[in-house]
Amino acid sequence: MIADVTEKPTGFPTLRRMGVAGVLVSFGDHLSEPANRAALAFRAAIEAEGWDGVEETSTSLVSAFVRFDPLHLPHATLESRLSDLLTSQDWYAAPLPEGRRLFRVPTVYGTDLAPQLAEAAAEAGLSVQDAIASLSTVRVRVQTIGFAPGQPYLGPLPEAWDIPRQTALTPRVPEGALVVAIRQFVLFSVSTPTGWRHVGQTAFRLFRPESDTPFLLRPGDEVIFPQVAPEEFQNMRNDADGGATWEAIG
Repeated sequence: MIADVTEKPTGFPTLRRMGVAGVLVSFGDHLSEPANRAALAFRAAIEAEGWDGVEETSTSLVSAFVRFDPLHLPHATLESRLSDLLTSQDWYAAPLPEGRRLFRVPTVYGTDLAPQLAEAAAEAGLSVQDAIASLSTVRVRVQTIGFAPGQPYLGPLPEAWDIPRQTALTPRVPEGALVVAIRQFVLFSVSTPTGWRHVGQTAFRLFRPESDTPFLLRPGDEVIFPQVAPEEFQNMRNDADGGATWEAIG
């Protein structure tokens, strides 16, 4: 279960035009469990409607975006349909989309593979052992995909992990790095610089361009990052899925 449950934000949802071929439906101005749930559920509902002229939908942390053909589907018609859909139920309490999965991704915490665990634990006011216990057992939701191909933002983490980003960049973390800040994990699909603290290392390959479904994780999926010993990392790297397993949950 996702641990963070807060009241619905006031003044939302909102509906805004984005250029000549987009509409953004927002359920909050900052990340919360209800706003993320609403964005995921609302996007799934739009997809289920199958409106002619809608070319693409996507979600951010708290919004659903609709790209459409304005020559086939006028702005006013789409906005009217979206408004009617918004009033059809309480999206903040809506069921999450079907087809979700729970992944368990083996993770090495600390050591030279993830050298900022102790620093992040200190920021959170935890011992290293308590930090590992917290991070390795919490069940988090894929809230959105962004920044790099197939890269998930996951959360929310317990309140202790509302820690800031670094003031300077780490020049590079490897693919499969698990980093933490502002009550979220990011699991990197590529090697990249980051301002988030590198606390765990996986062998999970998120971006698979050779596949018909190149992004392995989808918004709404849930993930647990259980601890494994550093000695197991090479075995994880030799496995096509980095030792990860999954099961259907919805």
